[in-house]
Amino acid sequence: MPSGDALYADYHDCEWGFPVADDRRLFEKLCLEGFQSGLSWRMILARRDAFRSAFANFDRDLLARFTAKDIERLVADASIVRHRGKITSVRNNAQRALDIVSEHGSLAAYFWRFEPSKRHRPRHFSRDTLTALAPPDEAAALSKDLKRRGFTFVGPTTVYAFMQAMGLVNDHVDDCHVRQAAEKARGAFRRPRAG
Repeated sequence: MPSGDALYADYHDCEWGFPVADDRRLFEKLCLEGFQSGLSWRMILARRDAFRSAFANFDRDLLARFTAKDIERLVADASIVRHRGKITSVRNNAQRALDIVSEHGSLAAYFWRFEPSKRHRPRHFSRDTLTALAPPDEAAALSKDLKRRGFTFVGPTTVYAFMQAMGLVNDHVDDCHVRQAAEKARGAFRRPRAG
């Protein structure tokens, strides 16, 4: 984490690795991870409010109806990352998310089906362990299933970053002051089920 970076520290301490069942937050994070691809998360985090404003607070129903005019407006918006492919991906992924909700009842019920088993995760997390850790099989399976459903910008590395951020795994290292709080939150968390 960048030294003295309050925005990043707050994100790390209060969000990253804590379990999320809110569909809007899950969809937002999946989209922002797509934007982060090839860039730094710090850059995306600094612009998160601008992304929220530009993308209708990541309301998938509204985003699914974005028009070519909306896409052009966003491509010209200097407050966000103006990558046409990633912008178009948000609209596409909103449309695909609606299909998932129809099938599973919520995005949360769908995503949490891919939570990696603790049996296949390291018992201890050091910085070296985390650096050497490959994305779990479940991240590859989720990526593959999302792609099969027509999602874009959802490769295994992007999906694993999403899983880390949304608490599907707790990848805070053992000596991190937040690890135990994230683990306690995961222990108390009611996994969403298809409705």
